[in-house]
Amino acid sequence: MSSPLIQVRSLAQRIGGQEILRGVDLDIARGETLVLLGKSGGGKSVFLRHLIGLMTPVSGSILFEGRELTGLTEREWEPVRRKIGMLFQDGALFDSMNVFDNVAFPLRERGERDPATIRRKVAESLAMVNMGGHDRKMPVNLSGGMRKRVALARAIISPPAVILYDEPTAGLDPIVSDSINKLIRHLQSALSVTSIVVTHDMVSCYHIADKVALLQDGRIYFEGSPESLRACTDPVVRDFVDGRSGETIY
Repeated sequence: MSSPLIQVRSLAQRIGGQEILRGVDLDIARGETLVLLGKSGGGKSVFLRHLIGLMTPVSGSILFEGRELTGLTEREWEPVRRKIGMLFQDGALFDSMNVFDNVAFPLRERGERDPATIRRKVAESLAMVNMGGHDRKMPVNLSGGMRKRVALARAIISPPAVILYDEPTAGLDPIVSDSINKLIRHLQSALSVTSIVVTHDMVSCYHIADKVALLQDGRIYFEGSPESLRACTDPVVRDFVDGRSGETIY
């Protein structure tokens, strides 16, 4: 078997004296969609930010394509980030730029100056997320689902090896959420991309996951297929999957 695309070992992070990650161990295979579940505030988004160099761990190791990422300088991170696209929870679009300029931003940042090349790549990316014809709109005039699609077009403008999704269906109604889930699956197939999806949406989990991991108390508590998650009888897993708080209300 080939080695995992991403290998995380003993990843630890502390924020303001609070231990957020307490030794995360996780392998992510090339081409798979991993769904990372966990409680709100439990460290899922913090974990993603380590994979793209937005946070530096207190300790531990992250290997990407066999290369150690922890300890890289900002200059050394640049070629790595070109292979990793990220969809932030709120889309993180630039409100002062229209859709076209938002999607074109990564190309221009990396030195692309040919207008024809930029127009072609932006059109291709918007078409892939079903947002063709909206390139002159401003973010304020887009719905929540449209904003996420535009942000995703920006993430794939230079086809990445990995796409990180931070709560891609948060704040969306069930129909729009379903369209985003289908888009995640489509991009995995069309781009042969590895996807890491942070969510607490169980509908999304079962729809898109090849593998599921549950982050609990700063560590990976469960790891397996969606089918094994459904069948798991562990009380911690069942409480999360079934949405039980374990609290008694008098």
